[in-house]
Amino acid sequence: MTGFGNAGWEDENYIIHVEVKSLNSKFLDLSLRSPRQFSEKELEIRTLVQGILERGKVSVNIEFMSKTGSDLPVTINEDLFKAYFSKFNALAKEVGADNAEIFKLALQAPSVMNSTSVEAENVGEEWSLVKKVLEEAILKCDAFRQDEGRVLFQKLEENIASIAEGLDQVKSEEGNRKNKIQNRIRNHFKEWLEENDFDENRFEQELIYYFEKLDITEELVRLDTHLKYFSKTLSEEKGQGKKLGFISQEIGREINTIGSKANDAVIQRSVIRMKDELEKIKEQSLNVL
Repeated sequence: MTGFGNAGWEDENYIIHVEVKSLNSKFLDLSLRSPRQFSEKELEIRTLVQGILERGKVSVNIEFMSKTGSDLPVTINEDLFKAYFSKFNALAKEVGADNAEIFKLALQAPSVMNSTSVEAENVGEEWSLVKKVLEEAILKCDAFRQDEGRVLFQKLEENIASIAEGLDQVKSEEGNRKNKIQNRIRNHFKEWLEENDFDENRFEQELIYYFEKLDITEELVRLDTHLKYFSKTLSEEKGQGKKLGFISQEIGREINTIGSKANDAVIQRSVIRMKDELEKIKEQSLNVL
């Protein structure tokens, strides 16, 4: 969900510039900087951003400048300023103090400068211009993310293909694994069985239990199903990021179970490779809406 977009507008009256940045986040986390006269538009801006970008840590910076000086955002009480300046200057002379900062002190004195509200009529006209520029910047940010998404789609497909390849290797090695387990058990117990009495039925039950504990057939089937479902979900149009994350968790669960039950060095190497690819998928899935 990393993205960037900016847009601008300039005519004989206004200069407008909007910048939109987006980073990864599970939800919409909007950071907004805009001129004071548009503070009441924050909810509308949030709705606009969410409608296009959906989620992410989004930063919106709106710069607005009027070329006409008639609508300054403050008023200056000149008479009060002169009164403060005269008084401060007289006090400075009485005590022999430096009067270099008197102008600044008088300007910052209480009630000398006051914020003014822009007429509602002008705000409506200005906001309509700002909104058009904002929409353009958001769409550019979204286009940036879509370009990144196409690259990400290819990477995720490659990661899933690598896991599927590891699954095929495990399947091809499964027969050898079973033979090795059987030979190992046979060699370990051959001598003991010849020298000791035993209950054949009980011994057979113990072997069945042991083989069931080591059997990974169900895990292989489920992992194959999860991989196909991930590929199908990846190809759907949009809004699948969270679902891909859930499927990744299920894929990881099956891979871990195969690794713990296989008890085989060759299969374990394939499991490690599949885990490595899955970690890449989990990391990249955060970038998918």
